[in-house]
Order: sequence, then C-alpha cells, then structure tokens
Amino acid sequence: MTNQPIRCHWCGNDPLYIKYHDEEWGKEVHDDKILFEFLLLEGAQAGLSWITILRRREGYRKAFAGFDVEKVAKFGEKDIERLMNDEGIIRNRLKVLAAINNAKLFMAVQKEFGSFDKYLYSFMPDGKSIKNNVKGMGDIPARTELSDAISKDMKKRGFKFFGTTICYAHMQATGMVNDHIADCSFR
Repeated sequence: MTNQPIRCHWCGNDPLYIKYHDEEWGKEVHDDKILFEFLLLEGAQAGLSWITILRRREGYRKAFAGFDVEKVAKFGEKDIERLMNDEGIIRNRLKVLAAINNAKLFMAVQKEFGSFDKYLYSFMPDGKSIKNNVKGMGDIPARTELSDAISKDMKKRGFKFFGTTICYAHMQATGMVNDHIADCSFR
C-alpha cells in the first residue's frame, strides 16, 4: 500500500492545479520578479477562475516579456494592439492597460522601498508570513483586514485590478499567508 499525499481539496484532479498546489501555492516568495508575475496574473484573473489563468501562464510569459517589469512598463500602443490580438492571454483592454500601469507603479514602489517584497512585508505582523491553522476549506477567508489594508494602499498608489480579494489570493499564491489545510502534505 502506497501512502498518497494529502492535498487541499480545491486543486482537484487537474495535473496543472496539483503541480501549482504542490510546488507554489503558500510557498514564501521574496523575489520581485515572481511577485510581479503573480501581480500581473492575479490582475488578469479578476472575474475568472485561477485555473483559466494557469492554463495561459506561458502565453502571458511570452506576451509580457517574461514578466520583465521594466520591459512591460515601457509597453506602448503597438504592444497594446499586439496583446489585444494575442490568443494566449485574456484579451481585455482594461486588464492589459492595468498590467502596464501596474508595472510602472511596481517600479515606483521598488524605488521607494528598495523592493516590492519589502513593501508587501511592511504590512505583515513582525514582517513575517502567516501560517494559518486551516481545518477545512471553509476556514479560508476571501479577504482579511491585512488584504484590505494592502489593497487600499495599492489602490491609493494607482494600482488597478488589485482589490482585497485579489490581494488575498496574491498573498496566498506568494506565501505571505499559508492556507494549506492542517493535514496537507504540502503545508
């Protein structure tokens, strides 16, 4: 008899979702390049399922210069039209414009705080990630006071498509909060 790993139920049986759950979700990230990637992907996800975006992740990587924030921040009208015709991404003009806008703001935050990571963790209690005690999926909130505060500050700075629910999903994705169920093998 083999011991099967225990997983959070939300990843189901989809191999891409399982890989994401096992290798990324809830794992602490302090690399600004990866933080920007998730910022861009989470913004694209607004109103859609996360698996929809995961399936297009490579399309986003190609379309958005390998998630190079400096290159994305310089995208102009030609790039916007190219992106609006790119079947590898969600072709929503507001989301495309937000990605470019957010890249510029991301760089401004880096300049102000030294890194985007330092900015995000300046909101965290003692500057550390949070490991929640999750018994079941019903224990996981869609937002918290912390995601409210980060989202509010980012909106004040001009970020788009980063409301409190998207912010909390970003926090989960990048391990600022670990919401794996208590008996998950990948906690």
